[in-house]
Amino acid sequence: MIPSPVEIIATVVEKLKGFAKSSRDLVSCNFGFHENPSRQNLIEILKRLQREALSDLLKLSDRQEEVERIMRRQRLMSGSLFSAVAILVGAQFRDIAAALVTSYQGMNFTEVSEFGPPLLNQHDVPVAPNATWVQLMDNGNLRLQDNRNNGEILWESFKHPYNSFLPRMTLGTDNRTGENLKLTSWRSYVDPSTGNYTAGLASFTFPELTFPELLIWKNSIPIWRSGPWNGQVFIGLPDVDSLLFLDGFNLINDNQGTFSMSFANDSFMYHFNLDPDGAIYQRDWSARGWRIGVRFPSTDCDAFGRCGPYGICNSKEDPQCKCVKGFVPRNNTEWNARNWSKGCVRKALLRCERQRNVSSNGGGKKDGFLKLQKMKVPINAEQSLANVQACPKQCSDNCSCTAYAYDRGIGCMLWSGDLVDMQSFLGSGIDLYIRVAHSELKTHSKLAIMVTAPVLGIVIVSAFCILLACRRFKKRPAPEKDTSAELMFKRMEELTSGNESASNQVKLKELPLFEFKVLATATNDFSPGNKLGQGGFGPVYKGTLPGGQEIAVKRLSRASGQGLEELLNEVVVISKLQHRNLVKLLGCCIEGEERLLVYEYMPKKSLDAYLFDPLKQNILDWKTRFNIIEGICRGLLYLHRDSRLKIIHRDLKASNILLNDNLNPKISDFGLARVFLGNEDEANTRRVVGTYGYMSPEYAMEGFFSEKSDVFSLGVIFLEIISGRKNSHKEENNLNLLAYAWKLWNDGEATSLADPAVFDDCFEKEITKCVQIGLLCVQEFANDRPNVSTVIWMLTTENTDLPEPKQPAFIARRGFPIAESSDQSSQKVSINDVSLTAVTGR
Repeated sequence: MIPSPVEIIATVVEKLKGFAKSSRDLVSCNFGFHENPSRQNLIEILKRLQREALSDLLKLSDRQEEVERIMRRQRLMSGSLFSAVAILVGAQFRDIAAALVTSYQGMNFTEVSEFGPPLLNQHDVPVAPNATWVQLMDNGNLRLQDNRNNGEILWESFKHPYNSFLPRMTLGTDNRTGENLKLTSWRSYVDPSTGNYTAGLASFTFPELTFPELLIWKNSIPIWRSGPWNGQVFIGLPDVDSLLFLDGFNLINDNQGTFSMSFANDSFMYHFNLDPDGAIYQRDWSARGWRIGVRFPSTDCDAFGRCGPYGICNSKEDPQCKCVKGFVPRNNTEWNARNWSKGCVRKALLRCERQRNVSSNGGGKKDGFLKLQKMKVPINAEQSLANVQACPKQCSDNCSCTAYAYDRGIGCMLWSGDLVDMQSFLGSGIDLYIRVAHSELKTHSKLAIMVTAPVLGIVIVSAFCILLACRRFKKRPAPEKDTSAELMFKRMEELTSGNESASNQVKLKELPLFEFKVLATATNDFSPGNKLGQGGFGPVYKGTLPGGQEIAVKRLSRASGQGLEELLNEVVVISKLQHRNLVKLLGCCIEGEERLLVYEYMPKKSLDAYLFDPLKQNILDWKTRFNIIEGICRGLLYLHRDSRLKIIHRDLKASNILLNDNLNPKISDFGLARVFLGNEDEANTRRVVGTYGYMSPEYAMEGFFSEKSDVFSLGVIFLEIISGRKNSHKEENNLNLLAYAWKLWNDGEATSLADPAVFDDCFEKEITKCVQIGLLCVQEFANDRPNVSTVIWMLTTENTDLPEPKQPAFIARRGFPIAESSDQSSQKVSINDVSLTAVTGR
């Protein structure tokens, strides 16, 4: 007899207590089959397990109190943020389920029943080494593996999503198998059988899914689309920038026709559900449970093709649909009755349509293009390799081209045939150019002349009268207008005035000022292929100047919240600094709404790209890691003591440490830095800026920052470099990196913290000393932390008796707050989890 869900949970809890093992790594749950059924049978078992687990968990909804009572009795930690079971069953679930699978191993399902899923093994029989087995990975991916064939993966849940899409899951069409991986909705909220809606990535005429877009289908008919992904955002969703993309959402190209999802901060818990009503809900975890962040579709205009061909939808207007200029409704009666699905048709035929066989001189005047601003572009775009200058000509020269648009992340997009699913936005969007007959443009021009001619006559007469009146006054030269660059330098001088004597003033005007078009050319129009990474305030691109010099260009995102003040702050601060362990600023650019900083190019990118990538960790051997630690310390010492200004960085972290060809570290990103004057040792701010996990307690909770605030961040970096793990990474017993390092130190096992890829007995003493220094730097109270000069002395001095560290911050005495909780305010933080405020270099 198959046990009830509550009995299964109670039994699993008992089993877990017996199988719990201490380990430095998060362990997985292994499900083994002692029998060896065929592959197809195993896959069918998994599918049935997936379906029946849904039903079982639904039954728990009215037995919540009983389940929680069992959980408390077994002293299991409730409150796990994310349920790995969710991957298996394809839905959001309670945190009680997560406690069963996230931190232990040893559950064996052995009895393969024809009536249901395998039962929990009651006899603790080990899994045979040559058996086919199932493993639940740390990220929640359930894998079916065949140990008889070198661990071949026969099936995995991340490649077969149900109705939920989680980080590292896969969507798209797999080039190897031809399988189209989509989400499938439930039939209803209480019936988990297959529903009518699916969602997935499609590329249409983009040949290799380079620029996918997300679609929802009802019975294979599209009902919503996101617009193409340009490497940063879905360009058809401009109004959700602050709700989703600022949290660091990203699509990762798996180069196999499929994509997976990630977020900038792995500690954040997100997932997407395709609900039975055909809507995608993005949910994130808070202390109160799962919250809905974004819903797609969100307005009536999001409905696919709502206004038909050549119709534009605007949810802020009434009626919502209108025809493109030069077009009229196909059926006026239906259009007036608000049935817009048949769309619009041209009032005048295009030149190509009128006389396809007539030469360009005899077929009438050439067609023109009507510019529509802030648009969601139509479906079925074709990608072209043309640049921004050649894109219009390529469309103009092709009679079948009905429209074009250009996005820096995607490039040139062309359309042929009817234009369907267009939407007009109030905020950001894409400029779309639609081909219309020259007569439509001419009519528009005649109307403009008729309206403006009388006005122009009045203006001329008035101007003549004013000219006569002004002859009595002496002519005075008009003052010259400040250009963007002149305004920038004027603001720089305001920021630096009074802070230094005239002899020490930096000649800011000697800093090169780049033209935007030069940087656009250097980075291939900021193409995704040139993108080096995504920072807290915008993407960074690799570029090559005309002389061959390689550069890194940080393009500040308008959505990031970093404006002119932060840019000037970084320019003012970094232009005064020269040190081998600080990145060099080459220049900047301010044109219109564009804000760009140009740095020396660092070929090895950032430190975190090596530390936290299992494939690259081995490149950083212990000697290299120790040199990086020492270099960071020397760069920080220069900021705190040796430069003519005393600078507190306030955002020191692994991603802000860049590496050159020789893997020498350079501190970067001074947008949040503060300059201390005279004998000033600490300062206070009402709003906290920085990055979660690196901020000191006095700064995070009270707004006080000083040298010791940077030392705390330095200590976190110490422990990350030693261990090769992020501070947010959860170790055994759900400990973060600081707590785990403290536990090992108290247990006399400090060297167990070291990354196995670099540990060697000959480095044991040096590693132990670095762990000790790292723990000294993350002490709870600022006075207990050493300054940077002392840290360097401890690193470089042999046979030194170092102080014993005390318990680090954020373990027991205090909890870590978020500067502006999303539970208290709907305002989102930026990608790097920073709350922005006006900061200046002084």
